[in-house]
Amino acid sequence: MGSAERGENPTVLARMRTGWAVIGDTQHLPGYCLLLYAGRTNHLTDLPRPERAQFLLDLSLLGEAVETACKQHDRAFRRLNYEVLGNSWQHLHGHIHPRYAWEPPELLRGPVWRYGPERTAPEHRLSPQHDVLRADITRALRSVLAEAYESGSGMQ
Repeated sequence: MGSAERGENPTVLARMRTGWAVIGDTQHLPGYCLLLYAGRTNHLTDLPRPERAQFLLDLSLLGEAVETACKQHDRAFRRLNYEVLGNSWQHLHGHIHPRYAWEPPELLRGPVWRYGPERTAPEHRLSPQHDVLRADITRALRSVLAEAYESGSGMQ
């Protein structure tokens, strides 16, 4: 969080109204991103309702950008899964997991956590091979944010 605030976090895609959109350190499912809440809270319900709604809107806008970019990069893109957990890192954040038709059938219907240690295997670490996808997510996110905030649907 501190490195994002200082502009030193290389995974940051954009600053959104409630936090930072970042690409995941692991790209087991290409396009995995997170929204890291900029304040100091643990639970979504700790936020006043307007800020809670804004965080969830920001998460959905990031998801829209991820979906746009992932559809362009892989015709097997199926959908997005959204999660707000907090069991491991007790700071409000949301996960966006792209899902693909090429995933094993026995894992396709459940949460990504069922993949186990494979998710964080060294070959899936964020690397230069993800630069094009990252750039496309960033470009799509800028477009989504401009549209949402210009139209007034980006709340306040």
